[in-house]
Amino acid sequence: MSGRARLAVCATAATLMASGSLLPLVDPATWFLQAVVLLVLQSGVGALARRVPLARPLTVAVQALFSLFLLTLAFAREQAVAGIVPGPEVFQRFGLLLEAGGNDVSKYMIPAPLSDGIRLMLVGGVLVIGLAVDALAVTFRTAAPAGLPLLALYSVAAGLSDGGAGWLWFLLAAAGYLLLLLAEGRDRLSQWGRVFGGAARAPGRVSGGLESESGAVAPVRTGRRIGAVALGIALVVPLALPALDGGLLDGSGGPGGGGSGGGGTISAVNPLLALQDSLNQPEDREVLSYRTNAETTDDLYLRIVSLDQFDGTTWKTTVRRIQDVPSPLPNPRGLRPDVRRTEIQTNLSAADSYAQNWLPMPFPASQVEAGGRWRFEPVGRALVGDRGQTTRGVQYQVKSLIVDPTAEQLAAAPAPPDSLRREFTDVPESLPPLVGERARQVTKGAANQYEQAVKLQDYFASDGGFTYNTQVRAGNGPSAIERFLKQKEGFCVHFSFAMASMARTLGIPARVAVGFTPGTAQGDGSMSVGLRDAHAWPELYFEGVGWTRFEPTPSRGTVPEYTRSDVPSDGASDPDTPEPAESSEPSTAPSASDACPPDQQKQGGCASAAPQVAAGSGGEGPPIAMIVGIGLAALLVLGAPLLPLLWRTRTRAARLATGGPADAATRTLAAWLEVTDTAWDHGIAPDESQTPRKAAARIVRVGQLTAGPAEAVHRVAAAVEQVLYAPRPQLATGLAEDVRRVRDGLNASVGRTTRLRVTLAPRSTARVVWALSDRWAAFGARWRERGAKRWASVARKLPRRAGQEG
Repeated sequence: MSGRARLAVCATAATLMASGSLLPLVDPATWFLQAVVLLVLQSGVGALARRVPLARPLTVAVQALFSLFLLTLAFAREQAVAGIVPGPEVFQRFGLLLEAGGNDVSKYMIPAPLSDGIRLMLVGGVLVIGLAVDALAVTFRTAAPAGLPLLALYSVAAGLSDGGAGWLWFLLAAAGYLLLLLAEGRDRLSQWGRVFGGAARAPGRVSGGLESESGAVAPVRTGRRIGAVALGIALVVPLALPALDGGLLDGSGGPGGGGSGGGGTISAVNPLLALQDSLNQPEDREVLSYRTNAETTDDLYLRIVSLDQFDGTTWKTTVRRIQDVPSPLPNPRGLRPDVRRTEIQTNLSAADSYAQNWLPMPFPASQVEAGGRWRFEPVGRALVGDRGQTTRGVQYQVKSLIVDPTAEQLAAAPAPPDSLRREFTDVPESLPPLVGERARQVTKGAANQYEQAVKLQDYFASDGGFTYNTQVRAGNGPSAIERFLKQKEGFCVHFSFAMASMARTLGIPARVAVGFTPGTAQGDGSMSVGLRDAHAWPELYFEGVGWTRFEPTPSRGTVPEYTRSDVPSDGASDPDTPEPAESSEPSTAPSASDACPPDQQKQGGCASAAPQVAAGSGGEGPPIAMIVGIGLAALLVLGAPLLPLLWRTRTRAARLATGGPADAATRTLAAWLEVTDTAWDHGIAPDESQTPRKAAARIVRVGQLTAGPAEAVHRVAAAVEQVLYAPRPQLATGLAEDVRRVRDGLNASVGRTTRLRVTLAPRSTARVVWALSDRWAAFGARWRERGAKRWASVARKLPRRAGQEG
């Protein structure tokens, strides 16, 4: 097997080894066999194209076109011409499959089912990465940069998976990359000939250049050792370094840090991404079950965490200190003894399939008994897992308070403390003015902040003409709330985020809570909480009562009694405002899991309860023409700066190729042209008026070459004079090596910046412009000559016709 063929095999193997990291993402893994077959065919076409041989860019283009044919045959056979030739309908089919695959990725938790869309994303992604690796490592003979697409492939898999066996896939991908590097080193070494290692060769043996008993294998062994040491350092050194807090999604350290003391912080990352993975499944699976001694469960919301930091675009948790769980928990902030309360006990059990970092509890909890490693965040009164602790299969007991304030107590609430008011009424400058204007308009005439809060709730729930609709394109960014207020369509995240933002503009401390509605009563007296019970609601602070729940979302949850007593009613039944008892019965209203489209679930649907103000786009997805246009533009932007480098590399390889023309003069002049162009790239412009000997002396003088490169320049110049003036020109040996010595000598005489400019923007690429200019001039000359001949032919015929007519 030739060196290049061996390198192609290693490139394919490295791609497949890195692709193994995608296996845990999907079940079943039959897609991998299809990817193996298509990748081998793609690599084979590349080998044939290089054997022809074709130009390097043309080789890559042939492989890409063949890969498109393969994907068409596998995924869009019915839409293709003759079952394999892609047309517009094929690309439309690809667009639909990719959109469906993206929706499936957002809906399902790992491992996701193998739908056609996901299969196209996986197989197509492996082919694209394989093409990049093959082009870099085999076609362009630069194996080191081929690690970038391999790293991209592994990074995608690591980002989507839960990291359970990430180290194993990392080792496999790293081994594939090292195999590719060693194969390239072996191939380069074999082209140099036998390496003298100082050991005597056994009698009768013929040197192959890489005998295991000779010193030739030393560079290969050295490369292998260097790779092994580098890989070991990459694995071992992070274990010895101080661990960085990976945030709430860190499966090892958790948000509480690694110590057992009372320190640690909560990172300002999305605390519900783990929950979102579970909620985005299409079926309404049970995630929690509980029993309680409460008289009614209508208001027994299971609160997970509060989002109290608002930047104009998203609501998220604030970075806060956490501590060991006290027993009992401290009294709720702001709750006076004269406010009526009832303590209840709830025994909860989380399903084995439900794993996230925050512990769902009735609010406000007064005492928690839970097995495992949990920490307490006092401001939000939430429990968060420490060092990888999750809710998976956890059974726990919670004592909590049912706080039942009166409307009079809420209306008479004094001003909150200044520190609390400053933190929880802060709104960013980017918030559109319409939000505050609409809040003041809706609450006009209210006598106090309680009446303002009730008017805001009624505005969203019944009076403002809002509808619960998950098929909304509210957009995102600072203007998302403004669009929601104008369109008047959305789901629970839109309603809760908008009400909390408007309350803050009125000076009412507000935050957003996320969790579950009470669930559904079972025949054995227990309550079952499913995916469709996920919800988000605003909490407003009133001094003397504390953080108080409101319910602005129509057809979801229950409206608290303390927000009804002082609100006038005309007696009509509002279909958007459900009765309190409705939450304990199966509901026919659009559920969070059924109604939220996948793209909105990903960016902030109410099933996911993710802290995004609004969803991004609807289910239509970007048009395929836009995708293709953006892809081509990105390819042009990224590839255009590399064109001079690619042209120069290709030209150098062609001039120094050992299998080139047999004519001695042609090879020698090509080598000399490469020397002069290399000098030109380093700032020594060519002078056609000088003889080769004088030009060589000028290159040595200006380039400040040392003895070895200087002698190489003069040897190439002498070879040029020999083929130009000798009666029988002979090809000098070692021309390619001399050219490389000259190049190395010129590189050594300049700085790093100049070397970078020589590599990326070589000045000799001006020959491309000259060649295009010459071709354009020749093209114009041919057309002018052809036009002149045609005109002369016509002119010769005209007098004869005139004479015949006369």
